Amino acid sequence: MTWVALGLGSNIEPGVNIRYCLDALLLKFNDLSLSSVFESEPIGFQGDNFLNMTVAFETEIPLDTLIKTVKKIEDDCGRDRTQPRFSGRTLDIDVLIYGNKSGAYSNIELPRPEIIENAFVLWPLSQLSEKRQHPALKKSYKQLWQEFDKTSQNLWPIDFEWHARLISEKIRQ
Repeated sequence: MTWVALGLGSNIEPGVNIRYCLDALLLKFNDLSLSSVFESEPIGFQGDNFLNMTVAFETEIPLDTLIKTVKKIEDDCGRDRTQPRFSGRTLDIDVLIYGNKSGAYSNIELPRPEIIENAFVLWPLSQLSEKRQHPALKKSYKQLWQEFDKTSQNLWPIDFEWHARLISEKIRQ
């Protein structure tokens, strides 16, 4: 079995689309580990805020099949692939980690460079993979999050329910 981490994001009907994605992933992969759900401001363009989270699971399916599966889920949510890279999304699913793969595979870089570039990827990933290490940096994702410049991007956990269960809570002061 291969441990996989996916990054999910949406800023067009994000609650609806994130829930749809979780349902679709649950049907395919059964036992999902879920991070908190975070709200973040868009990076690289003006638009509505995003909801982001990380989902992890173990699978026997090959990476190419996983990529096709997540692209189909994106398409089923109305993903418009003609839009610029930095634009609103009904649903974006990124394969962040696929086992111990490191390097270019199936037209993606693993682990994804966005992991160490964006708080909305690293913080939720660090919740699910505290002890796993980034293969090139030889640091745990938890340590990378601890070292991340948290003033560089605005990001906050939110209350989020899925199947009548609270899976994420905002930080209350």
